Amino acid sequence: MKQFFSDLREVWQYRALLYMLVVRDLKARYRGSVLGIAWSYFQPLGMMLALTFAFSVISSGSPTIERYSVFVLSGLLVWNFFSASVTGGAGSVVGNAGLVKKVYFPRLVLPIAVVIANLVNFLFALLMWLTIAIVVGHPIKPTVLFLPAAIALQVIFSVGVAFLLSTLNVFYRDTQFILELALLALFFLTPIWYDIDSVPQREVGLWLRRLNPVASLVNIYQDLMYWGRLTDWDFVLRTLATALGVLVIGYLIFRRYSPRFGEEL
Repeated sequence: MKQFFSDLREVWQYRALLYMLVVRDLKARYRGSVLGIAWSYFQPLGMMLALTFAFSVISSGSPTIERYSVFVLSGLLVWNFFSASVTGGAGSVVGNAGLVKKVYFPRLVLPIAVVIANLVNFLFALLMWLTIAIVVGHPIKPTVLFLPAAIALQVIFSVGVAFLLSTLNVFYRDTQFILELALLALFFLTPIWYDIDSVPQREVGLWLRRLNPVASLVNIYQDLMYWGRLTDWDFVLRTLATALGVLVIGYLIFRRYSPRFGEEL
């Protein structure tokens, strides 16, 4: 624990580098783009429209959820934040091989910078959700005031996963390809376009949330943003315990193997 706070202080000492990496990531993502950061609005908006059309128009079993587009978007934004964070985090060390081999700095900065850059995109996208909710007449409940706590929970979890995957990717370059397949499967197991409480087999829904931390995060956001209710505290505490556990494991593995990054890259 003492070492963790020592590393945290060192990351803070290199906050100028962290800021530079976040800005660089945001600029690189939209370099050459006409719309620039507006894509943080249009990408989830396009997916929302596609999912809404598929399940409200094409599918014979159209959803019974009112203002379905608002419901879908509340989960989709969370998923995009997570998937972009872990995908970018996995390649954060390998993608900065030249920097890692030439300059000393706390390597923890690299995956953290990726998560923060995606957090910025997520915050912009939340404004889009708010706008759409108002336009379609969805009531904005006071529970949205608890969103910072949900965001903090997701950042903790995402940073932990990014630590773990970035380490694996240094030694096993297949990690990036396996991750793509894993995210595809995870997308369909996460209640983005369906209410997990409506799953026919209640036990299946329970195990989806227990075994899929992303489903738990999406559930918390949907409660706050769409349903206007607070998630049960025991559920939140279990999700927090999972997020902290992933952060600790990811940090320990990253710190143990980071001295070997230079020779492996």
